[in-house]
Amino acid sequence: MRLMLHGHRARSSVVLTVAALAASVGLLISYVPPGTAAPQTAPPASQPDVPAADVVQPEDLAKAIAGKDRPIVVCVAPRFLYDGAHVPGALFHGPGSTEAGLADLRQWAQGVPHDANIVLYCGCCPMTRCPNIRPALAALRKMGFTHVKVLSLPKDFHSDWIEKGYPVEKGQ
Repeated sequence: MRLMLHGHRARSSVVLTVAALAASVGLLISYVPPGTAAPQTAPPASQPDVPAADVVQPEDLAKAIAGKDRPIVVCVAPRFLYDGAHVPGALFHGPGSTEAGLADLRQWAQGVPHDANIVLYCGCCPMTRCPNIRPALAALRKMGFTHVKVLSLPKDFHSDWIEKGYPVEKGQ
């Protein structure tokens, strides 16, 4: 097949056709058929994954909050999720993905000993894609906190905490 181009208009037409074809191929590659799981993506480079040593499992947190030496549990999810149901005794400090949420978290943390046992959680979505956990964790670490953990919620708070029968509180 031989393609002959004459003038700027013909070249522009070919460029637009190639661009449209590339976009269509990209859409087909990213298409996920209904009823199948979407591929999991790694967190953005600016939010490295949480080390395993800094993760607490739901069953361990449920035991800890029932005990005498309970950690400080902080919810960094959107307000409507906290109001719907949260870990008993959890404090709310706003979404960790917003400047307002991080500012509220930092202000609260100024009065907390840096060696306090703190557990952060969100549960808005799969932990690997959560926009709230990593910024909140980074903020507390930057302030010098040494015992901060993240609650493992691979799917979300509803699936990994509520449906498993762990205790919840509702409202503020």
